[in-house]
Formats: sequence, structure tokens, C-alpha cells
Amino acid sequence: MDLATLKKLKPSEFEQAADGYRATGDMASAAKDEIDNVIVAGMNKALKGKALDAAIKGLKKLSANFHYTQTQCGLVSAALNGFAHDMDAAQKKLLAALDDAEARQFTVGADGSVTYPEGQSANGVEKPSKGGSVSGTTDPTAQAVGRQAANLDPNPHHIEALAIADRIVVALKEATEADNKWAPKIRALKADDDLTVSHHDWADAKSDMAGVSKGAEHYLDSIKHPPKDGDPKANAEWWKELTPEERADYLALRPKVVGEMNGLPAETRDEANRIVFEETRGKYQMDLDSIPAEPANKYTVINTVNGPVQTYTDEWLSWNQEYGDRKAGLEKVLNGAKAIQERFDRTGEQGLPEAYLLGFDPKGEDDGRVILANGNPDTADHTAIYVPGTGTNIEGTGGGIDRSEAMWRESQHLVPGQSVSSIYWFDYDAPDSIPQAMSGSRAEHAGPRLEDFLQGTQTAQGGPEASHTTVIGHSYGSTVIGETARHNHIPADDIIALGSPGMQVEHAKDLGVGADHVWAEGADGSVDDAVVRHGGRLVGLGDWWANPTDEDFGANVMQNDTGSFLSGHSSYWDYNAGQASVSLQNQAAVIAGRHGDVKLE
Repeated sequence: MDLATLKKLKPSEFEQAADGYRATGDMASAAKDEIDNVIVAGMNKALKGKALDAAIKGLKKLSANFHYTQTQCGLVSAALNGFAHDMDAAQKKLLAALDDAEARQFTVGADGSVTYPEGQSANGVEKPSKGGSVSGTTDPTAQAVGRQAANLDPNPHHIEALAIADRIVVALKEATEADNKWAPKIRALKADDDLTVSHHDWADAKSDMAGVSKGAEHYLDSIKHPPKDGDPKANAEWWKELTPEERADYLALRPKVVGEMNGLPAETRDEANRIVFEETRGKYQMDLDSIPAEPANKYTVINTVNGPVQTYTDEWLSWNQEYGDRKAGLEKVLNGAKAIQERFDRTGEQGLPEAYLLGFDPKGEDDGRVILANGNPDTADHTAIYVPGTGTNIEGTGGGIDRSEAMWRESQHLVPGQSVSSIYWFDYDAPDSIPQAMSGSRAEHAGPRLEDFLQGTQTAQGGPEASHTTVIGHSYGSTVIGETARHNHIPADDIIALGSPGMQVEHAKDLGVGADHVWAEGADGSVDDAVVRHGGRLVGLGDWWANPTDEDFGANVMQNDTGSFLSGHSSYWDYNAGQASVSLQNQAAVIAGRHGDVKLE
């Protein structure tokens, strides 16, 4: 980068180009939303059959193209803004140095050297000190030597010119470094010349994001940082204070950070988390595809004194030792991602509203994390947050989504003209087994996370009066809710406990929403549900051995008609011959604020 180029450079032109890419990304986003939430949703609602499946398959490809375009345009826009920021900083240093040279009547050469005039005579008799020309350097040692020599010169212009020359060369060096840094990163932001957005494309987008993010560190530092460990209100205030350009660039370069911030609008978090979702899915699928195929000869037969015995081959054992756990882990996440994608694709079926991905982490405490809403919670008249229990992991996301869908479907039809949002909240380290669930420690760690999410939802909605909120906990999920409520003023209107082993409190009134707004169901005729509820009593998950379905606890105990003698603990959302069970109807009545419709025991 030479002096003339940097002097004439117009960083604003790159910012204008960034605006153009951002506008293109916005158009792509709008087109994607139109396809997913209007066209496909309308077709799902009105049509059936093979023709519908074929049409939706094509539309999904088109939607994927628009989403990829949106993501890449966001990266290009952020990269151009980052480049403009770095060059603008270098240019300002150069122009300031040139202004100082002009003010002192120094001459700056094309190579950055500075020529200074002779010094004035001290007494009018002695000859004036000679003028000269100096070139700057960025080497600290050379700078020190140059300053020492200039200080010995009786011409005071010498030291002044040297300082300006050093500033010029520093500015040129920073501009050159910025140009060298950004040129390959911006060139890399290109897609394959086809109409298919592959897993490779999304994995490449993830790599592009990492490169641009690293290059844009100085640019992002110029934007107000999000509050460290900020509460939802502080998060929301930070987001509101950013300009549209800053929001777009922060979302493009830090989607994981934005997607995890409670208090931000659901649409913003969904946009951020869908980027994380697609890039993660692409990376995991590429990693899975790179694993060698499982050996076909998995078993062999060996002869023993007791006769032939089937055992694993050495080849398969070697493969399994190197790749088995890794393959299983990748498949676990991809199965969960498939369930999320299938929910996206179901928008419109039986009136199912748009889905909002409010959280996605493939690793979170190894079991992963997923938060997904049916309908926009920010604008909902009634909001339901479902907290699952023991054994929950990312691979089982489909089951959790199905339950939240059932809650949405049955409560929505109770309040025509109003809107319902049901949220599947799996954002904690759920116990993997019954022995782990015998301790309240995981609920203690989960409580602050649930409290923060509930506060964030309320903040994004506009306050506690904006939506009627119900928190539903199944099994150990109810323990998490109890732990949250007993330490905080839980931002909810109603609490439902299903198959609860205990809520860490002695009475319903201790949960902070009023005993008349605490509801419980238990499948008394089912062995597995009884084991959970009474087992929790024995290990002390409820203070003084209290269980929400006990009369002394003081909750509204609702009727339950699901499950069988052996199995009923996971049947609270059953349908019988297409009709919602009484258990599900009761939950829906509470969610919809129709308390008088609840059937009590």
C-alpha cells in the first residue's frame, strides 16, 4: 500500500458495498420466510399427496438457497465493514500526519519521506542550521537511533519531521497489513456454482465465518460489547442501542452469542440460531461422512470346548475402538437436527405456526441443548414453557417437540382470536438415569438458567402483563421448576407438575404463584409413574417428603386418564382415537387460562 493509494482511498465506498450486500441478504431472508411460512405453510394446510411432497421438496431447496445467500451476504457485508474500518483508521493516521507536515511547511514525498527547511539563526549572525529530508521506520530500535541523531541537530525541524515520517510509515504499514489480511478472506467468500446447498457448503460457511470473525476483531471492538453476564433487560438494552448495521454484523459474525442472549427478540435469536444450526449440521455430516464404513464382517465364529461361539472380528473391534464412539456421537446430534428440520417443514400442518429456534448447542454438557418455540412468544397472548425430565438428550428432540406441539394444538383451539406459543425448553443437564435423578443438584444448577430464560421471555414480550405464562415440568423437569421458584419470584402465572418426584418445597404456596395456580397430575394406575413420584418422596426431592399430588401439598390435582398398568409416566400427552386425553385437555385449559374447564380429581 503506497501513500498515494491510501490518501485517495474512500472507505465509505466499501461501506456502501457492505450496505448493498446487507440489503441483498435481507431480501433473501424475506424470500426464505415467505417460502417457509407462507407458501409451504399454506400448501401444508390445504393440500395432501405426492404432488405436495414433490412441490415442497423443490421449495425446500429454494429456501435453502435463500438462507445460504442470506448468511453469505451477511459475512461479505461484515467483511467489507471490517476492511473499511481498518483502512479508515490507517487513512486517518496518514491524513493527520500530512496535515501536520503542511502546517509546518514540510514537503512529503511520494515515498513518504519528509523534507524540512533550514532552521532560523539563533542570533542573526550565525548561519541558519541546514534543512534536510528523513524517512520513517516502524522498527523501535531504528526509531530510537533516529531520534537520538535528530536531537543532536540544532535544527528543531529535524526531530519534528522525523516524528511525522514515522507516523506516515506506520499508517502505510497498517494499511498494507489490513489489505493483506482482508484480501484472501473476502476472496474466499464465494459459493459453488450450482443450485444445491450441500453440507459441504454450510461447513465451508462455518470456516468462512471463523476467518472473517478473526479478521474483524478490531472492528467488533469498535462496536459496543454485549454486557458481560448481563441479565435479560441489559441484553435487550444493548441490542436496542446498536445501529441496524452493527446488529447485522454482530449477528453475522457472532451468531452463537446472539442466539444465546435471553431478552433479545425471538426473531433475532431464531435467525442467529438457524445459522448455528445449519453450519453445525453441515460440519457434523461432513465429519460423519469422513468415517470409514463399518466392516461388513462384523462377526465370526470360533470353536470352543463348549462348541461354536459367535464373536466380533478383530477388524470390526479395531474399527469400533477408533470410530465407534465418534460415529455414535455424530449420529446422535444429526438425529436431533433432523427432528428440528422436520418441525420446520411441518409449519402450516393443521395450522401449526412458524417455529422459532431459540437455542441450539450440539455439545452442551454432552447431551446437547435445544430450545424451540411453536409460534412467536414475543407476541403470544398465552405462553407455555415445557421443561422435560430424566433421560432427555438432543437425540430425543423429536419427542419433546411433539409434546410441545400437542400442548399448542389443544390450547390454541380453546382461545380463538388469540395466539399461543408453546416452547420446548431443554437447556440444562438433565439426569441420564434414575440414580442421577435421586439428587437435586442438577435442578439447582438448572434453576438459574430457567429463571434467566423466563425473565428473557418476559422482557422480549414487553413485561409481566403482556402474556399469560404457564411453566410445565415433567418428571425431573418439575423439580427444576420448583428449584427455580423457591429461590426467585418466578415470572409465571401458572405451574403444572406432571409425574413429579418432588419440587423441593413443602407446599404449593411456596412456589410463589399462589396455591390456586399450581396444578399437578399423576398416573396413579401406572407402575412406572408411581415409582418416580413415590421414589422422589423417599429420596427427599420434596421438602418433608412432599409430592405435588399429595392433598397436603395444596395443589390443584387434575384428572389423568392415560397410560397403562405398567407404563404411564410418559403418557400425559396421549391421544385416544384422535381425541386428546383428559390429561392433555387439562394442561391445555391451564395454558389457555381457562381454569374453570379443568377437570379435578
